[in-house]
Amino acid sequence: MSHEHLILETRGDALWVTMNRPERLNALNPGLVKELRELFVDLYWRYDVRVVVLRGAGSNFCAGLDLKERGNGGPSGPSTGLVSQRSISEIVMAMRRCPQPIISLIDGAAAGGGFALALASDVRIATPTLKMNAAFIRIGLSACDIGVSYFLPRMVGSSVAAELMLTGRFLRAERALALGLVSAVVAPEDLEAEGEAMAADMLGATPLGLRLTKECLNHSIDAGGLEAAIAMEDRNQILCAQGEDFREGVAAFLEKRKPVYGRPV
Repeated sequence: MSHEHLILETRGDALWVTMNRPERLNALNPGLVKELRELFVDLYWRYDVRVVVLRGAGSNFCAGLDLKERGNGGPSGPSTGLVSQRSISEIVMAMRRCPQPIISLIDGAAAGGGFALALASDVRIATPTLKMNAAFIRIGLSACDIGVSYFLPRMVGSSVAAELMLTGRFLRAERALALGLVSAVVAPEDLEAEGEAMAADMLGATPLGLRLTKECLNHSIDAGGLEAAIAMEDRNQILCAQGEDFREGVAAFLEKRKPVYGRPV
């Protein structure tokens, strides 16, 4: 599949995805929205990709919706609006549904829809130029958009989430790191290497173990209680223990070597 607004690069079992509209700060136009949605929906069935690294071309991650390309003068109304809205929000649902862990490398702006993409990722690594906000509320919309009202309070608590969403204030790197919203803050020139190192660490897991861990983490956030979470954990461990990869992992540990895992069918 050819892409106009995405650059896809395969590095071993990792897929590097670069949003490529640097002249517009990688803002989301209809073409980029469509390509991102189709990519993450398709990844559900991709067993050749085990980790995804998402970033923006140039010195910004994603500045949100491209307001200059919003609408084409066609018919409008609630029904049309909902279809358009869902075409964007489906991206973050597909990001959480796809079994591959997603590492976002965030340089510069991650505003509005870019903020949502960052929050929907599994791990976020930033640079000191990080500038995130729920920009929607600053242009006459609700700040509850594209999953932000779901992700943000679960990550930073209800008080900080309310502050950021009710004001549209910018969140900078130092505070994002203190809140645990990002895992690390590194110099821009080190961002790619940090992403490669994180992906390499994830790829040290078995293919099945990596997928089931993301799935269980997702469900445990909304689990009805400890027993529900442990039931999923128990299932995962028994499933993983049945395969050759588990035996290879134990043997490699005892022999002090790097394991060689097979691919799921």
